Amino acid sequence: MTKRTLEDTGTLPGDVTSARSPVGSFVPALRFRLLTPAYDAIVRLTTRESAVKRALLESANLDHASRLLDVGCGTGTFAISAKRRFPMLDVVGIDPDPVVLTRARKKARLAGVQVTFVNGSATDLPTRDGAFDRVTSSLVFHHLTSDQKQRAAGEINRTLSDRGEFHLADWVQPANLIMRMLFLSVQLLDGTETTRDHAAGRLLDLLSSGGLVGVVQHRRFATPAGTVGLVSARPAIAKG
Repeated sequence: MTKRTLEDTGTLPGDVTSARSPVGSFVPALRFRLLTPAYDAIVRLTTRESAVKRALLESANLDHASRLLDVGCGTGTFAISAKRRFPMLDVVGIDPDPVVLTRARKKARLAGVQVTFVNGSATDLPTRDGAFDRVTSSLVFHHLTSDQKQRAAGEINRTLSDRGEFHLADWVQPANLIMRMLFLSVQLLDGTETTRDHAAGRLLDLLSSGGLVGVVQHRRFATPAGTVGLVSARPAIAKG
């Protein structure tokens, strides 16, 4: 089914649209608005952000891509890094939080790169069908319920071109008891409802049931807050 779209942003005509109605409820960065100013510092300290996002950048095969959509882009760290590494790449970051998008736009200006940042939700992406050949997401899916994870996977499947790829970095099943104990800090902050699938190793199955194929975890990192994994997937041939 073709996505219903409204007014174009004007930056990437035909690829990204803006919603007529505002984005619904969402979890702010680090769950509490009070922590938003400290988001970059906390993520950097607790997730081995540099190593994880560098690996995500390498695994996404962006040298063979032309259009990248970063879902749940936050303050734009990954989107900006991708644009700096691959200047010819059209990069769009989508996030439901207008506060972090303001920070992302400021960071892009300071970095001297052109990245389009759009307000939108992972479960209802403001994009046209098949508009991007790469979609990435980092540390977003653990904020979504099981149903929302499946819906987001379906939206990513719809948004990817036939030969596109999805690359994700997020919490996965802890590699050992120590990692499981450390992950309790994430669950304390972000809640157990959205993180239990990650602790139980169900994330890949939810991505598959949402419509993506070839879902595989190919790397993991031990961090101060648990195990972060890199996951890749492809769109289903028949998108319905």
